[in-house]
Amino acid sequence: MIKISMVLLFCFFNLSALEWHTYKDALKLQEKSSKVIMIDVIRTECQYCIKMDKNVFYNEEMSQWLEERFIPVKINLDNEEMPLDVEVKMTPTFYFLDKNNNIVKTIPGSWNIEDFKDLTKNIKGE
Repeated sequence: MIKISMVLLFCFFNLSALEWHTYKDALKLQEKSSKVIMIDVIRTECQYCIKMDKNVFYNEEMSQWLEERFIPVKINLDNEEMPLDVEVKMTPTFYFLDKNNNIVKTIPGSWNIEDFKDLTKNIKGE
C-alpha cells in the first residue's frame, strides 16, 4: 500500500512539474520556435537547487508560465558538463540563451515564485 501511495505521489508531482529537456534537444526545439533556452545549472546536494525545484518548478501555474516562454534545460554539474564556455560560480545559476547561443541574461541564486517570475518576465531572445 505504501508503494502505491508513493508512486501516485510521484506521478502527481511529475504532472505539475516543469518538463526539462537536454541541451541538445533544446537546441532542436529552439530552431522551430522563438523561445529562449533557460538552463538551470545545479548540483545534486545543493539545498538551494532542491528548494527551487520544490517551491518554484513543481508549481503547476509557474511551470506552465515558464514553458510558454522558455525551453527549460537542467544541467547537473555532478555528472554533466556545462555546454557553454562559462565558469559556473554557484548553484543554482540560470542562463538564458537566444537563437545564436548568446547568453542574454544570467540569474544566480534561489528565488520564490514571484521574484523569479519578475526576474524572467522581460527576457527575450530577439
